[in-house]
Amino acid sequence: MKILVVDDMPLMRHVLINMLRQLNYKDIVEATDGLQALNILQNQMFDLVITDLHMPKMDGITLLDNIRKDAELKNLPVLMVTCEDSSSTVKKAINAKVSGFIVKPFNMNVLSAQLTRLSIKA
Repeated sequence: MKILVVDDMPLMRHVLINMLRQLNYKDIVEATDGLQALNILQNQMFDLVITDLHMPKMDGITLLDNIRKDAELKNLPVLMVTCEDSSSTVKKAINAKVSGFIVKPFNMNVLSAQLTRLSIKA
């Protein structure tokens, strides 16, 4: 199981990666924004992307749009992590075919439940 964690905040990436490792996910790659993530996705295969919504260069919705438009990536599960829960933002992500949401702050149980719901096994 290979997971790409995308967040512009190093601390948030670190927290997510540590939670994933505690849940026995070991093959984890990180990116600092959507643009870097897209470049990584074009060169490596992943089973899941966990991305922040708000990032410089390319935000999470734009990254998701690019993933869904790519024939080889379009079925890749994408979890969106955000502290924003406005209905317009949620609708944008749903329209872009997001696989799931995690609202900050969250704990390992929330992350684990989302991974189980998506059938992402360690």
